[in-house]
Amino acid sequence: MTATTEQRANELRAARSPFVLAVVVRAERPTSAKPGDRAIIRGDGTIEGFVGGSCAESTVRIQSLRQLAAGESTLLRITPGGDATRPPGFVSDSPGLVVADNTCLSGGTIDVFLEVVMPAPLVQVYGDTPIARALVAVGGAAGYEVRLAAVPSTVPTDALAVVVASHGHDETGLLAEAVAAGVPYVALVASPKRGAAVLAEAGVPAGRVKTPAGLDLGARTPGDVAVSILAEVVAARAARIAPAPRTPALLQIAAPEIAVDPVCGMDVVVEPGALSHEHAGRTWYFCAAGCRKAFAADPVRWGG
Repeated sequence: MTATTEQRANELRAARSPFVLAVVVRAERPTSAKPGDRAIIRGDGTIEGFVGGSCAESTVRIQSLRQLAAGESTLLRITPGGDATRPPGFVSDSPGLVVADNTCLSGGTIDVFLEVVMPAPLVQVYGDTPIARALVAVGGAAGYEVRLAAVPSTVPTDALAVVVASHGHDETGLLAEAVAAGVPYVALVASPKRGAAVLAEAGVPAGRVKTPAGLDLGARTPGDVAVSILAEVVAARAARIAPAPRTPALLQIAAPEIAVDPVCGMDVVVEPGALSHEHAGRTWYFCAAGCRKAFAADPVRWGG
């Protein structure tokens, strides 16, 4: 990875922004892309880097947006087209492989690995207590991003879980805010009696906040309690993404709206700034200026 690409990827990870890292892993001449070329594609379709000319880049961009929406990585094979047995556009030949016949290509085939990079599930913990610190350690080891925040503080909108372990400090406001924000798992570290009193004061719906926090495992030490709480977080995460692994519900990315270029048959993302032409009360979209020019010169020939 080039220094610039690596820096950008680290910035997006720090910002908890999903993206696709596209890496050319194989290229058959003639192609402008070479193995090792790479680019970052964000959820808004922005591309930073190089994975080939305009036609290959467009194909990588469209499929990257689809993979982001699905939350799954894949290998993309871009061919110059001409295979009569395969329709234009994107075809899944086998699990983990998508083949795109791109009639715009001037030469060889390239294989591009599209790695979907999603932020780790966020667990926000409030309070500087032994249980709070233990949860940071345990959750981090399990692959979660666990943030320890002082109180009072705001609740992140993309949090999977909020655990209030401040032992009486600003609990009601945090619980109410987390519930209002739709955080899937909200828990309060407290005894049953005190927890019930806090929830009544917070005015949250019955059953929306788990207290005492964690599964009843007979936990006694802060570490054991942290494990019991994390077990509930894991269950909450599984419930949000069932029945199949998909993009986390809190980070949903809409699949792009696609139009078909009437000249070459390629898929085109429908978005502001896309190449288009108005004809017969309809908007037609194009992958390149040449296709738009050909259509404008003779719309009837291309189905207009």
